[in-house]
Amino acid sequence: MRLAFVIAVAVLLGLLFFLIREVRRPPGPMQWGRTPRWGKRLRVTLDALILLLGLLLFWAFFIEPNQLFVREQTIELENWPRELDGLRVAVLSDIHVGASFIDDKKLRTIVDLTNERQPELIVILGDYMTKAHIAPESFGPILKDFSAPLGTYSVLGNHDTWYSVDGVRRGLEQNGIKVLENEVLEINARGTSLWLVGLADLWTRPQWVRETVAKVPEGQPMIALTHNPDIFPTLPQRVPLLLAGHTHGGQVRFPLIGTVVESSRYGDRYVRGHVVENNHHLFVTTGIGTSIMPVRFGVTPEIVMLTLKSK
Repeated sequence: MRLAFVIAVAVLLGLLFFLIREVRRPPGPMQWGRTPRWGKRLRVTLDALILLLGLLLFWAFFIEPNQLFVREQTIELENWPRELDGLRVAVLSDIHVGASFIDDKKLRTIVDLTNERQPELIVILGDYMTKAHIAPESFGPILKDFSAPLGTYSVLGNHDTWYSVDGVRRGLEQNGIKVLENEVLEINARGTSLWLVGLADLWTRPQWVRETVAKVPEGQPMIALTHNPDIFPTLPQRVPLLLAGHTHGGQVRFPLIGTVVESSRYGDRYVRGHVVENNHHLFVTTGIGTSIMPVRFGVTPEIVMLTLKSK
């Protein structure tokens, strides 16, 4: 990546040099008593467009994927217990360890930025893996430093299943991060019960959505966690909120055009952000890492600090 960065900078400087040279270059000898300026204008415009394209590619491959912002989001839920009003949940997804810009130093930055916001609960929504040669045990000892009074919990994603589902689960749980796969867990939050419902990845694991939700006693508050947001239409009505990742927000998103690649069967419907349908809520984070290509444009990597309010 460092070599690619140096080459990209050299190319941009070369393009800038050619543009400056073209601007300073005389338009040429007079023809028919007039100075021919259109040729120069065309060359300058073409050079400027090539330089602009190079700058956009440089941003998309080297700058934006390496950024990381903490985004605040508030969601108001019907019948949410007053005891849990204002509950702060850190939502992370698609870390993709081993991808461009995601090394041990970046993992520590992710942990530190999350802890600085003092969430009460931390959830990680899968896709830790990117490459088969990355050992799941390598990142668990860093992620164990996540700190929240109610704990850190996770589901797994399609990349985790493709490369080492058992290894990822073992690497997380040995370091204090509980993985929920078609499982529910009751936690004591502010003196009342809060249930976490972990639903398996849609693409790679058995689906037991209704059966898993049914394990939560009637009338109890719950938050459902999954990797792929496309299960949202099948979610039982009693689930007030589903948190998901997977889409990377499209990873490349142009103004007016939208996303270039859609990883959801529903197109842009569940690609990112807060969605409300049939009186229950979905929130999709754009995640942190990249997959397929090490590029992001218009979709900045994020850690989301979610505040849940009683409506």
